[in-house]
Amino acid sequence: MNIVTKHFNELTPHELYKILKLRSRVFVVEQNCVYLDLDDKDLNAHHVLGFVGDDLCASTRLLAKGISYDDYPSIGRVVNALEYRNAGYGKQIMQYSISKMQELYPNQSIKIGAQQYLDKFYISLGFVQSGEMYLEDDIPHIPMILK
Repeated sequence: MNIVTKHFNELTPHELYKILKLRSRVFVVEQNCVYLDLDDKDLNAHHVLGFVGDDLCASTRLLAKGISYDDYPSIGRVVNALEYRNAGYGKQIMQYSISKMQELYPNQSIKIGAQQYLDKFYISLGFVQSGEMYLEDDIPHIPMILK
């Protein structure tokens, strides 16, 4: 997988289209969740794109402190295409994203809102649960922090 990071302003229209298409395929269609993906946070984010050939197989967005959480920078919209799951790309893009966050926001803990069923995945990356389960768009989530 070839991984690149671009700020929103650097994305080409085709890259942005691929990100939004992948997020829609997974979060709206596959997870059967009607929600507004375009929340204005993308405008201020760095986007991590994982490509296999021309296919966008995984993506995340990196957010500075004060955008999703007042006191923490965050990794969000973690997505992995169905046809590329179980190939290690999800873990690879998260490890890269964590490394990039440490470069962009040194010495800061990272907070995420993880879908609860993925807790073991995030724990394997060093995250720990930092609060109670909550529903976001009717999907159980848990807050997690990586120090």
